[in-house]
This record gives sequence, C-alpha cells and structure tokens, in this order.
Amino acid sequence: MELLRSLRTPKAFPNGSVVTVGNFDGVHLGHQAVIGQLKQHAESLGVLSVVLTFEPQPLEHFRPEAAPARLSSFREKFLQLGAEGIDKLVCLRFQRSLAKVSAEDFVQTLFVDAMSMKRIIIGDDFRFGRDREGDIDVLRRMGDEAGFDVIPIESFALDGVRVSSSRIRQALAVHDFASASSLLGRPYSMSGRVRHGDKRGRQLGFPTANISLSRTTSPLLGVYAVRVRGVDDRVISGVANIGTRPVFDGKQLLLEVHLLDYKNDIYGKHIDVEFLQYLRGETKFASIDELKKQIDQDIEDARVILN
Repeated sequence: MELLRSLRTPKAFPNGSVVTVGNFDGVHLGHQAVIGQLKQHAESLGVLSVVLTFEPQPLEHFRPEAAPARLSSFREKFLQLGAEGIDKLVCLRFQRSLAKVSAEDFVQTLFVDAMSMKRIIIGDDFRFGRDREGDIDVLRRMGDEAGFDVIPIESFALDGVRVSSSRIRQALAVHDFASASSLLGRPYSMSGRVRHGDKRGRQLGFPTANISLSRTTSPLLGVYAVRVRGVDDRVISGVANIGTRPVFDGKQLLLEVHLLDYKNDIYGKHIDVEFLQYLRGETKFASIDELKKQIDQDIEDARVILN
C-alpha cells in the first residue's frame, strides 16, 4: 500500500480509482466490509482501490475538546489498512482552508481532477464540504455530470447491532475486551516505539518500557494484564499502566509496560501491547512504599490471569 500525503503527485492514478472516505478509526469489521467492497469494485473496473482520510480528524479540528479518544494512532491505522490490501491510502491535512471548500469544489478538485475517480463507495449519511453541505445526493448529481458512480453501503451489523468505533469505545470503557475484540476482528492493542523515560520504574525496582501514545486522550486508563509482541520472537506477559503517574505529578499520557521475567534492553523496538484484563484504576498513593506494594500485587494478579 502506498501512502500519499498530498494529491499533487502526477500520474498517481493513471487508470483512475475507486474511493471510499472516512476516519477508519480502529479499522473494525464494519470498515473491513467497506474495504472488501472497495477492492471488488476496483478490480472489476481495473483501477486502484483508494481510502481517503484526514489528519487531524475533522472533529479534532473543529471541536478538539469533544473529539472521542482514538482507538488507533495514525501509524496503527496505516498498518491495519495496509493489511487489508488496498492500493493507496491518501491522508490529507485537515485545516481551515480545506474546511472552507464547497461540496462541489471538493468533489471536482479531490475526486475528479486529482484521483480520476470512477466510483465512490460511501455510507448514505456521509457529509462533506463547507458546513457539511455535501451529501449523497450531491455526489449523485455530480457523478452524472463528471462520469463517476455512487455506490451506497449499509452499516455492518454483528448480532443485529451496528458495528462502530463508538460501540468499541463503549466496550473498552467497561473493560469488555471480548466484545471489543469481536467488533474489531482482532484483539485490542496499542503499539509504539520504546523510548527513554525518566527511569522511575527502574528506580522502584520495576523497569518499564515507555511508549508515547500519539493521541490526546486514550480509550483506556488504568492498570492491565497484557501480552507483548515485538520484543523478540516470543509473546511476553506483562503489566501495563496507561495514565499520567499521579504519584509523581505527571502530566503527559503514557503507556508503560513492565515485562514479566524479562530483563534485556528493548529501547528503540516497536512493540504491540494486547490488553487482556483490567486490574485497577490509576491511583495517587500516599507514599512510594505504598506504590511499590501495589505494583507487587499487580504483578501477582497478572501472573494468575496470564497463566
């Protein structure tokens, strides 16, 4: 899969494209169903399959305080979409100038002129352009004029209930990882590169792999039993904390993972942390000794769960 950060690349779509548009946060079963249709239509026309998305997501631009916690960082989304086998991911920077583009200009400039779009696969509630003035009727009218087809898609349901990123966030909020996994089509995880921190965990006797979450808010907070991949060729058990470390008056949201029975240096490695069970919420302890005692208990609880 090729990533395009702009639509100024000449001849990027030599035979045209079939396009779908969205946030694709989590790339869940509903998204996967859309992508399946996208690929089928692209293959039937002999053109490229293309997903168009934006960074930041539109709501993060207009009302960042109201934007939901992301299920996936952009890198995670990129890897998840790549695994679905699409040809190109177009990620455009969402900014004021783009938000002011009329619906007609949006279609003509992005879809027709830049991507030579032959067909668009889209939900019937899709809105776009200045003040969200564009809808599926605008697409159909312009499709008749510009020569592209509009294929509406129905929401994907599991057990009679629509699969959505919001529903997955609700499952994660109550630590229902089984439901979240069934909606995603895979276990819920977070990934990132292990970076140097302030060595607080090592000083306490519990060294941690520190990962920046690359998101403003997290769908998970607290302490969890986890499995970790990417350290070596094994799956390693661990205890993860997502939070700001209130006992140290921390501010930045971090994912910290203590690997059980593993002592090698893993700085710089890109690891994937799969969440299995909630242990407790993040707490501001009265003393360092109380914190260490609780971490000991967290490790024992995780061992019971993971074994």
